[in-house]
Amino acid sequence: MSASHGIHFKGSKFWVFHRRREYGPFDYEWSKDFCGVELMFQNTKFGEYCSGEELFADLSQFKLPKRVVEVSSIVLGCIIISLQQGMTEAERADLIAQRLKDMGYEKYLGKPGDCSSAA
Repeated sequence: MSASHGIHFKGSKFWVFHRRREYGPFDYEWSKDFCGVELMFQNTKFGEYCSGEELFADLSQFKLPKRVVEVSSIVLGCIIISLQQGMTEAERADLIAQRLKDMGYEKYLGKPGDCSSAA
């Protein structure tokens, strides 16, 4: 992993590091009726997952770099899947890592500056 790219998690929140800049926190909250998940960026709702047929997300107002939007979307998608399937934190982390690799974003795995996972 590059020292200038990565993802850092703290509880349900995460930050995406891109070109040595930090973007976040991204987070989620259960909707008031517990039937959906609200997607948050810097404590502002930008989307909501209601079902496999009903998803809304729009980060355009924040003018984020395209790669940050792509990486955060993958991570949030994995979080939603993991919530639906009752995955453990370890299973969720594995899912996120696999999806990032599958989509060509392996340089975002780990924390910025973490050289312990160097290939």
